[in-house]
Amino acid sequence: MPKIIEEYPLLPLLHQFINQLKKGKHLQKNGKRVKPASIRNYEYLELLLTRFSEYDNCKLILHNNTNLSKSQFEQEKKYWKDFYFRFTNYLYDELNHHDNYVGRVIKLLRCFLNYLIEEKGLNIGFHHKKFYAPSEEVDIVVLSPERLNYLIENVELEKQLPGELRKVKNVFVFGCAVALRYSDLMALTKSNVEVVNNRHYINIQSKKTGIYTKVKLPTFGVNILKKYQNLYTHKLLPQFTKAYFNKKIKLIMAYYGFTEHVQRTRNKRGIPEKVYKTIDGKKQFRFCDAVTSHTMRRSAITTMLSLGMSEQAVRQISGHAANSKEFFRYVSFAQTYIDTEIDQVHERLKLKKLEFELEKV
Repeated sequence: MPKIIEEYPLLPLLHQFINQLKKGKHLQKNGKRVKPASIRNYEYLELLLTRFSEYDNCKLILHNNTNLSKSQFEQEKKYWKDFYFRFTNYLYDELNHHDNYVGRVIKLLRCFLNYLIEEKGLNIGFHHKKFYAPSEEVDIVVLSPERLNYLIENVELEKQLPGELRKVKNVFVFGCAVALRYSDLMALTKSNVEVVNNRHYINIQSKKTGIYTKVKLPTFGVNILKKYQNLYTHKLLPQFTKAYFNKKIKLIMAYYGFTEHVQRTRNKRGIPEKVYKTIDGKKQFRFCDAVTSHTMRRSAITTMLSLGMSEQAVRQISGHAANSKEFFRYVSFAQTYIDTEIDQVHERLKLKKLEFELEKV
């Protein structure tokens, strides 16, 4: 008679895990509470698995792997292999997600299953260790130093912007100076400003990484702060939700004329494919359509590197680790900009002809 295998429904266990995170009963390895943004990611995972279970008409069940027979072990391995392919196909084909998103979902699922083994003591096996988490390098969208300078210096165009858009534009320009993440930018208060010998600095501890950053403000950054110093009791800058900011900054970039078409690609199952602004593929992305809150930090880092600041100094401002893959993408992008500048110098050099007169003998 085959052995009856103990079963554990997955979704109730995931829900309990999320409640443990919210109550601070399950901490990070460094002893700190899990951040709200990370908890929301697990809530999205719960939603995805719930909808997948309904779509696939399957029950998500974990099994006790203690003393399984060979045939039972093979069945268990096949169960998880089939689940992985069905679930990832659902994410790719039904929800139209790309490699980075699918990879993040799979990593979250693996972390949760590891928790059940390591913290709850459930012997559910290690088949999930073979779940591959895909990734991709998404195109970096940055403003060139020339375009950033155009935003800063073109006062006449700024005056023509409606008041609310002018605030969004000022926040964007300020973000391009300090290289902060959007959440940290919106969290800035007057206590984050330090003035030494008439030099203004921003001091802040990143919400995401806990790293302390200190960056000197350029004149245009100080001028932006002065515009709003009497309008808010504590905050330094106008406050916008990220969704609202992303919507309005696209309008501003279009207003300033940054509307050339750009080709965008995303990976599905490791295969790059073109993506378009509209589902029918008839409308291409313009540069302005691709600009988001992330562009501020990317533009700040790239500008610093492109204009000669050392990598070490830029990392100190941006908070990237010395071996950060993300940071080296900025270095590579900045080098492309520098190479273009050098090529232009070489082309101009070709036009320089030595003029002289032959001496008459």
